[in-house]
Amino acid sequence: MKRKDLLKKILFVGCVLVRHGGRHDLYINPKTGKKQPVPRHGEIDEILAKHILKELA
Repeated sequence: MKRKDLLKKILFVGCVLVRHGGRHDLYINPKTGKKQPVPRHGEIDEILAKHILKELA
Protein backbone atom coordinates (compact mmCIF):
# COMPACT_ATOMS: atom_id res chain seq x y z
CA MET A 1 0.00 0.00 0.00
CA LYS A 2 1.27 3.47 -0.77
CA ARG A 3 2.06 5.59 2.28
CA LYS A 4 -0.15 8.45 1.15
CA ASP A 5 -3.14 6.09 0.82
CA LEU A 6 -2.53 4.75 4.33
CA LEU A 7 -2.29 8.28 5.73
CA LYS A 8 -5.60 9.23 4.10
CA LYS A 9 -7.27 6.29 5.86
CA ILE A 10 -5.59 7.08 9.18
CA LEU A 11 -6.68 10.73 9.05
CA PHE A 12 -10.21 9.75 7.98
CA VAL A 13 -10.54 7.67 11.17
CA GLY A 14 -9.72 10.79 13.18
CA CYS A 15 -6.08 10.25 14.09
CA VAL A 16 -3.61 13.11 14.43
CA LEU A 17 0.13 13.34 13.96
CA VAL A 18 2.02 13.54 17.26
CA ARG A 19 5.58 13.85 15.97
CA HIS A 20 7.85 13.25 13.00
CA GLY A 21 10.70 10.82 13.45
CA GLY A 22 13.67 9.83 11.34
CA ARG A 23 12.18 6.57 10.12
CA HIS A 24 8.66 6.62 11.59
CA ASP A 25 5.91 9.13 12.33
CA LEU A 26 3.78 8.70 15.43
CA TYR A 27 -0.01 8.98 15.13
CA ILE A 28 -2.57 8.89 17.94
CA ASN A 29 -6.30 8.35 17.98
CA PRO A 30 -7.64 10.90 20.51
CA LYS A 31 -10.85 8.92 21.03
CA THR A 32 -9.13 5.70 22.12
CA GLY A 33 -5.75 7.08 23.19
CA LYS A 34 -3.87 4.47 21.15
CA LYS A 35 -0.58 5.40 19.50
CA GLN A 36 0.98 3.71 16.49
CA PRO A 37 4.21 4.37 14.57
CA VAL A 38 3.88 4.62 10.78
CA PRO A 39 6.99 3.97 8.66
CA ARG A 40 8.20 6.76 6.39
CA HIS A 41 8.68 4.47 3.38
CA GLY A 42 6.99 5.04 0.04
CA GLU A 43 5.53 1.54 0.01
CA ILE A 44 4.21 -0.17 3.17
CA ASP A 45 3.50 -3.90 3.36
CA GLU A 46 -0.23 -4.74 3.20
CA ILE A 47 -0.15 -6.81 6.39
CA LEU A 48 1.56 -4.02 8.32
CA ALA A 49 -0.88 -1.42 6.92
CA LYS A 50 -3.86 -3.50 8.03
CA HIS A 51 -2.34 -3.90 11.50
CA ILE A 52 -1.77 -0.15 11.83
CA LEU A 53 -5.36 0.61 10.79
CA LYS A 54 -6.74 -2.03 13.13
CA GLU A 55 -4.80 -0.65 16.10
CA LEU A 56 -5.79 2.98 15.45
CA ALA A 57 -9.47 2.35 14.67
